[in-house]
Amino acid sequence: MWTLIRTSILTFSACVAFEMCGAAQNGKQTLNVQEILQRSVIANRADWKAAPGFAFVERDVESKRGGPKTVKDYLVMMVGGSPYRRLIAVQDRPLTKEQDAQELRKLRKEAQRRAHEPADARQERVNAYQKERRQDQAMMNEMADAFSYTLAGEGRLAGRDVYILDASPKPGYQPKTRETRVLIGMRGRLWIDKQRFHWAKVEAEVFQPVSFGFFIAKVGPGTRFVLEEAPASPKVWLPVHFSVTVKASILGFNNNSTDDETYRDYRPNQSTLLQAMAK
Repeated sequence: MWTLIRTSILTFSACVAFEMCGAAQNGKQTLNVQEILQRSVIANRADWKAAPGFAFVERDVESKRGGPKTVKDYLVMMVGGSPYRRLIAVQDRPLTKEQDAQELRKLRKEAQRRAHEPADARQERVNAYQKERRQDQAMMNEMADAFSYTLAGEGRLAGRDVYILDASPKPGYQPKTRETRVLIGMRGRLWIDKQRFHWAKVEAEVFQPVSFGFFIAKVGPGTRFVLEEAPASPKVWLPVHFSVTVKASILGFNNNSTDDETYRDYRPNQSTLLQAMAK
């Protein structure tokens, strides 16, 4: 269920950029919606392509069904064409020297394995990672008609001037895949940086129940997500915060969860990997 929801969430964000390449709106603005979104497409494609070149620290806070929160920090790096997550802290406490040494051994062992794995095995591993990345991009075209958009205005966010766009399900839209079905019950808002046209923030929520698989599973109101991005370099913007609350049921049983992730310390991947391996 979580994979289904997250895929739909990422698709929602992608759809914003492709839907509005149609008619212009609100001629009183310096730029109309068409122009804003066309520039946004260019900026976000560049960010998407540049992302694998960066290592970063990811902090995950997760809880399920009202249970205790688990907090883990990872150093995320590309190793041999796919990501590797090196654990560096648990419950906001750095690892002990023994634990850190064990994680370093794991990293070195995995890097060595990937460096010498058979070509077909490496290709399969890299392809799996690339498939995840391509999935969001491929769904953009399919979902181009999922939403209707309006320019809600302009404002300030995190010290930057932004355009504010509202999105709601387009009447009559029929989802073509199970993953995109949740979008018929979602609405949201997007903040786009006025200077460079990167996405500064995306919010979306489910406002009406959506069923899946002959009503075996249902996603309900209260399901929402927030994605925030900021400069990782002078030209590239990458996520700094992603949170999702899922209100769902499977076969009548609650399957609620919350997940909050923050991303920081973006650095060139290769130099970060070399430093991490040398410790």
